Amino acid sequence: MRYVSTRGGMAPLPFCDILLEGLAPDGGLTVPESYPPVDRATLAAWRGLGYRELAFEVLSRFIDDIPAGDLRGIVERTYTARAFGSEAITPLRTFEPGLHLLQLSNGPTLAFKDVAMQLLGNLFEYELGRRGETLNILGATSGDTGSAAEYAVRGKRGVRIFMLSPYGKMSAFQTAQMYSLADANVFNLAVRGVFDECQDIVKEVSADLDFKARYRIGTVNSINWARLVAQVVYYFRGYFAATRSNEEQVSFAVPSGNFGNICAGHVARSMGLPIRRLVLATNENDVLDEFFRTGLYRPRSGAEVHQTSSPSMDISRASNFERYVYDVVGRDAGRVRELWRRMGAEGQFDLAGTPEFDRVRASGFVSGSSAHADRLRTIREVYERYGYLVDTHTADGIKVALEHREPGVPMVCLETALAAKFEDTIREALGRAPERPPAYADLESRPRRFEVLDADTAAVKRFIAEHVQGG
Repeated sequence: MRYVSTRGGMAPLPFCDILLEGLAPDGGLTVPESYPPVDRATLAAWRGLGYRELAFEVLSRFIDDIPAGDLRGIVERTYTARAFGSEAITPLRTFEPGLHLLQLSNGPTLAFKDVAMQLLGNLFEYELGRRGETLNILGATSGDTGSAAEYAVRGKRGVRIFMLSPYGKMSAFQTAQMYSLADANVFNLAVRGVFDECQDIVKEVSADLDFKARYRIGTVNSINWARLVAQVVYYFRGYFAATRSNEEQVSFAVPSGNFGNICAGHVARSMGLPIRRLVLATNENDVLDEFFRTGLYRPRSGAEVHQTSSPSMDISRASNFERYVYDVVGRDAGRVRELWRRMGAEGQFDLAGTPEFDRVRASGFVSGSSAHADRLRTIREVYERYGYLVDTHTADGIKVALEHREPGVPMVCLETALAAKFEDTIREALGRAPERPPAYADLESRPRRFEVLDADTAAVKRFIAEHVQGG
C-alpha cells in the first residue's frame, strides 16, 4: 500500500512516512493509491470478530510497513475496556427498530475523537522509537480534537504537541479539559479568531517545508490519514451490530464539521461495505449541506462563521473535503488543483450541471442542517422517548437522520460526545445539568496553562521555535 497526494506533487510513500508528515509537501492531503476491496466472503469472516480483531483486519489493509505482530500489539494496547469502558469499545444502542446510536464517546476525553487519537498516539510512539526520532505535533481544534490529541500523547516519549484553539469559542468543559493539562510536552495556544484561522495556520506552517523539516512538524488533525483510517473501523463495527446478514444495507448519519468522520464512511463504502446513504448533518454553518444540495462549495469568511451551541462544527473550510473531491473527479490531481486555485481566486467552485456532480449524487451522500432550536427539541425528544441524553452535535445528526429514514434500512446515528461536555445547552433543553463522570467533577476549577496569541502564523512559528530544544 502506497500513498499519494490529492494534488499530485508527491512520490508514492508507505504508511509510516505519511504518518509522521501530515499534510503532503504540495499542500494536498495524502490518500491511498486505491481502496482495498472487501468482498462478501471477507465481510462474512469479519462479522463475528471483536473490536480489536476487526480493527487489526481493517488497519492491516492500509498499513503494511509495520510487522503484523507489532501492529496487532499496538491495536490491543489501544482498544481496551479500561480506556473505553467496555470490550465493545463502540457499543450500539437501539432506540427503536431501525433507529440506532453508535456510542463513540466512551474514551478518555468523552468524544469520538478518542477512537482514532488513542491509536495515533501509540503509532507515533512506536514509529518514533523505531527511528530514534522526535516529533513536534501541530494541530488545530474546534473543541474535541485538542483534548483527545493531548490525552493521547501526554507524557509519551519523543513527542511534543502544540494545539491551537479559538479563544473563548469552545464550551466551558472543552476549554477546561484542554487547558488544565500540566504535562511538559503539551502546549495550548488560544488564538484570537475562529477555528478556520487556526486550521489555516497549521496548513501554512506545514507548507513551509524548511521550517517543517527543521522542527520536525507533524499533525494530528484529520488531515493525518492515520486519524481517518482508524475511524473506518467503526463503520464496519456499526454495520455488523445493526444487521443480521451482509445482504442488508445500512445508512449512517454523521454530524460533520471538518468532514473527517463522514469521509471515513465514504472510504468504508468505497471498500465495499453495504452503506445505502451517508447522511451529513451540519449546524448553522451549512457550507457542506449547501454543496451536497446544489453542487456549490462556498466557504465563508471568519467573520461569517456562526458561533453555535454545537461548537465543534463551527467550521467553514472542511479539510477532508478535498479527499472526497479527489474521488469525485476521478482521482484527477490536476482537476483538484484547478478547483482549489479557483476557490483561492473566486472564493468558491461549482460542480452543478457537471458529470462530477452526477458522481456526487451517486456516492450515497444526502444532507441537511440543524439550528439551535432544532437541537434543543431533539435533545428533549430523545431523552423523553428513549431515556438517553445526547450532546448538541449528536442531536444535529439525529435531527437530519430522521429526515432521511427509509423503510427497511437501519439508520445508525454516530454519537459525537457525551452531553456532559455541553452543560449550558443541556440545561437549556432539560432544565437541569447533565451528569458527568466523577473524574471530571472539579474540572473547571483546576489550574490552567495556556498562551493567548493573535491569528498570526509567524507568532506561532516563534512560539514553537522557542519551546523546541535544539531547534
